[in-house]
Amino acid sequence: MNCWHCAIKIEVIAGMDRVGFRDECPGCGRAMHSCRNCGFYDPAYNNSCRETMAERVVDKERFNFCEYFAPGDAAAKPPAKTKAGAQGKLEALFKKKS
Repeated sequence: MNCWHCAIKIEVIAGMDRVGFRDECPGCGRAMHSCRNCGFYDPAYNNSCRETMAERVVDKERFNFCEYFAPGDAAAKPPAKTKAGAQGKLEALFKKKS
């Protein structure tokens, strides 16, 4: 699986290893057992989860005790470091014309 935050590859052997409820990413220290690292995580679904029996989790980036957690295999993208691109587009949109 890949960490949702830093995109580091984390070796999890299917059927052998389980991601513990309190395990942390060796790269960034973020929660590994979180919705963002789960294979069922999908923002397009109700509660951002494709597993219909899972209980609602409010903070998708923190540790949780969901029993349906399955390590995700989607490639993660590192988070944007700055908002300069979006800020620049917003300023250009509302720029006063002389």
